[in-house]
Amino acid sequence: MKVDVVQKVLKANDDIAKLVRARFDEYGISCINMISAPGSGKTTLIETALKQGLSGVRIGVIEGDPETTRDAERIAKYDVPVVQINTAGGCHLESQLVLQALDKLPLDAIDLLIIENVGNLVCPVGFDLGEKSRVAVVSVTEGQDKPFKYPRLFQTANIVILNKVDLLPYVPFDVEEFKQGVHGIQPDVPILHVSCTQGDGVEQWVNWLKGQADKQTNE
Repeated sequence: MKVDVVQKVLKANDDIAKLVRARFDEYGISCINMISAPGSGKTTLIETALKQGLSGVRIGVIEGDPETTRDAERIAKYDVPVVQINTAGGCHLESQLVLQALDKLPLDAIDLLIIENVGNLVCPVGFDLGEKSRVAVVSVTEGQDKPFKYPRLFQTANIVILNKVDLLPYVPFDVEEFKQGVHGIQPDVPILHVSCTQGDGVEQWVNWLKGQADKQTNE
């Protein structure tokens, strides 16, 4: 019975995700869904991209959190449209919540919509939000075993960001084991090594985001 209920929930979510995706296509918006554990640095990655500038790419952001508007307040300082979704303790965003959030965004003034999902490596993975691409973020403070423990995230990711690499001299993180774990699941997925504080990989991150917007424009 529980399996049937879960399947019905996912089916309903997928049906609404098709509506979300259709709206993105209508407005020519490329959407990415960022998934990670709490504290991996998703918000800082978004802030860093906004600081760098994306050469005419108009950004919008949806922030997902169980409580507070802290992340949305951080993003709003960069004068981009942002909507906070509070899940009241829920461990992931669902397409219905995203659909509702779209009504609060100026879709005709957005080329690239970044969704920062609730910090969780399990629940968000099963819920399609209508995104074009999925970003998996892991910080070096979390340990190199994440691909082995949470393989589905890495199966569905279009890019993997190994974040906070400036801390590598101070934490026991085996980069090669992490890479082997990721590429053992998805051999061709790119892995970016990023430090927002030191600038490592930031240019590549920004260029990847630009590429997502360009890809939507050319389709």
